[in-house]
Formats: sequence, structure tokens, C-alpha cells
Amino acid sequence: MCLIAFAWKAHPDFPLVVAANRDEWRARPAAPAHWWGDRPGLLAGRDLEAGGTWMGVTRGGRFCAVTNFRDPSDKRGDARSRGELVADFLSGADMPADYCGKLALRADDYNGFNLLAGAGGSLVYFGSREGEAREVEPGIHALSNHLLDEPWPKVRCAREAMARAVGDGDEPLFAMLADTTPGRDEELPATGVGLAWERRLSPALILGKEYGTRASTVLRRSAAGQVRFEERTRNATGTVTDSRVFAFEIAG
Repeated sequence: MCLIAFAWKAHPDFPLVVAANRDEWRARPAAPAHWWGDRPGLLAGRDLEAGGTWMGVTRGGRFCAVTNFRDPSDKRGDARSRGELVADFLSGADMPADYCGKLALRADDYNGFNLLAGAGGSLVYFGSREGEAREVEPGIHALSNHLLDEPWPKVRCAREAMARAVGDGDEPLFAMLADTTPGRDEELPATGVGLAWERRLSPALILGKEYGTRASTVLRRSAAGQVRFEERTRNATGTVTDSRVFAFEIAG
């Protein structure tokens, strides 16, 4: 994922609401959201190149998502796939703090990343650049390709949209994820990719034939333990080409 807005214990009826865009090279093969046959109870899209995923949930109520940390000067071709972290947490039994604590010991095996891991009433953030796990405070948050709540233009806009829509249904969140408004030059970060790419990467929805937003997802978990997960696949023009909706109750 390259943009994740989420409300954590910010609404009495919905302890977790997530709205996220996955940005990726379009040539990289992937399967849309589905229940994985080889990992029962795991719902997520799947990277068909390395076998992991960018965001998913389980019937037991586990949640996990990852974003890359944008730093082209520190990118290794021999690094492990960051998507395996999400799949491993979702199919495991460790509590978030324990999993992320162990992850700190092997974070260098991967290129830079940010991980959100939730289970059992706990949500933990681990950023490989910070190197330590921390509990996410209740409230409205957003994450892109830097640290949690870093005030990039699309991060600020995503947090504002989530604050307005957390209890009002999913369509306002999908509208935020479909926003192609770029950030102003004076507000753009300098991450080492050059101004042209900073401009291109600044909207919530990134268009383009070779690279861009490939899926938009909204996850909503109710206080009663009901989960609704909707993923909309997008093409190079941002048009939705497929939509998948899953609804289930958390087991146990």
C-alpha cells in the first residue's frame, strides 16, 4: 500500500476503519482479494511474484498492512519481499507488539517499510527507519511512504476525509481514494525521486500506464465483530474494472 488512512478506536460503533490505495508497477502480477486456499481464514489480495500481500484480515480479527518507505538511495535488489511480513503476521498467532518486537531484529532483511499490525484490541506500528514498535494511539491516522502521520499533502487530506466519514459509510472514503488532486510544489517532500515524480506521486490516486494505483480498499470492523471488506481494482486511467465485497463475523 502507498496510502493508508485509518480510524482506530475513534468511533463507538466502528473501532477500526481503514481506507487504502495500493500503488505498484502494473507489470507485477497480482490476484485481487480472495480467501487464500493455502492459509485458511486469510482474506487479501496476493502478489503473484513473491507470494505475499499488501493488506489483509482474517476470520479471527487479525489485520495487517504495509507501505514502502521511499528512499531510492537505500534500495537493495537482494532484499526480501515486504509483502511476506503481512502474510506471516496474519497467518500467525503472535500479538502485534510481540511480532513487531521480533521484527526489529530482522528489519534489515527488507528495504524500508512501515507495518501496521492489529489483533486482540491492540494496533501496533513499526517503521523500519525508527526501528522500534509502538502502540497506535486512538484517533485518526494516515500513512504513506514515510513515517506515520507525516504531514504530506495526501496524508493530511486522507486524515481529514477519514475524520469526516468514519461513521458515515464507505463511499466518502472511496471518493478520497479516487482524488487525483496533486499537492502544491512547496508542500511536496524531497525523497530523492526528483520533482516530476514527487508531483506524480502526490495525489491519493496515481494514474499511469506503467505505475499507479491498482486497487482501492475500504475495511470496516464494527464493535459487534462484523467485518466488511471491499476492494476496487483500477486500471491506468483510474477506472474501476472490478469490485469485490466480503462480509463476515469475527470468529470467537
